Amino acid sequence: MTQDKPLQNISVQNVREAADRIASYIHRTPVLTSHTLDERFGAHLFFKCENFQKTGSFKFRGACNAIFSMSEADAAKGVVTHSSGNFGQALARAASIRGIHARIVMPSTASATKRDAAIAYGGEIVPCEPTNEARKRTADRVIRETGALLIHSSNDLPIIFGQGTAAMELAEEAGQLDLVLAPVGGGGLLSGTALAVRGLSTGTAVAGVEPSGADDAYRSLKQGEILPSLNPKTIADGLLTSLGSNTFPIIQQHVREIVTVDDGAIIESMRLLWKRLKVVIEPSSAVPLAALLEKKLDVKGQRVGIILSGGNVDLDNLPW
Repeated sequence: MTQDKPLQNISVQNVREAADRIASYIHRTPVLTSHTLDERFGAHLFFKCENFQKTGSFKFRGACNAIFSMSEADAAKGVVTHSSGNFGQALARAASIRGIHARIVMPSTASATKRDAAIAYGGEIVPCEPTNEARKRTADRVIRETGALLIHSSNDLPIIFGQGTAAMELAEEAGQLDLVLAPVGGGGLLSGTALAVRGLSTGTAVAGVEPSGADDAYRSLKQGEILPSLNPKTIADGLLTSLGSNTFPIIQQHVREIVTVDDGAIIESMRLLWKRLKVVIEPSSAVPLAALLEKKLDVKGQRVGIILSGGNVDLDNLPW
């Protein structure tokens, strides 16, 4: 998708425009709290529940913004993306609302739950081998054969602006926060969150959390350049994508830090949120709370927003 704004010209206003554009298509998801969790972590926690979003994850926000930002001429060409699951579902649904054909390049190892959901939402699955190279090669072939426009799951600016609307809603409902936490894979959610939060409240810090087995964002921020994820291994399968040319500089400018957590803590956090909040979330959603379990961040006495990114978990293959 064409990137038509220099990064120095983007701001929270782009997120506001996205919010107006997609308001009639998305759910305004709830913000939940738990006295028990507040006592355990010594902080006031606000959970933005994107597991209740349409298609089961925050990615529907960005997909809607991308689809409804397109000109009629571009929309007529259809769209293509490569996705292991959540974004494929989101793009398929958003495209179907506008009447656009969506092709989803999906690795053969993708969960049956996410593959079937993308089909149910109207997407055409184009299978490929489970490597980043194969995904890109297959998407390129689809573009050559059909003329479809490529929508990247995290790096396109309309995607980033759309994802930032979750944090904007969180800030509106929870009030002044000291810290907002979001998981990071390709960085669309974290960079959008950072744009929204830092634009609304300069006193609120933003931090990202990712699995230690897929720590490319952590290493990239430390190194000052993008270090791609080569062989990520984590239960949080929604966080395998590397940072991109747009997400990385936004994160560099607006995110205080990125910390990593082990899969064991991710599973424990997932169980804890199922038990205490009574919500179904996937492993990627549990990553921010895992940072508090492992004491990677000092949040004592703070008001902390946590974005629960999605709930598309395979109920026949739970990690416990």
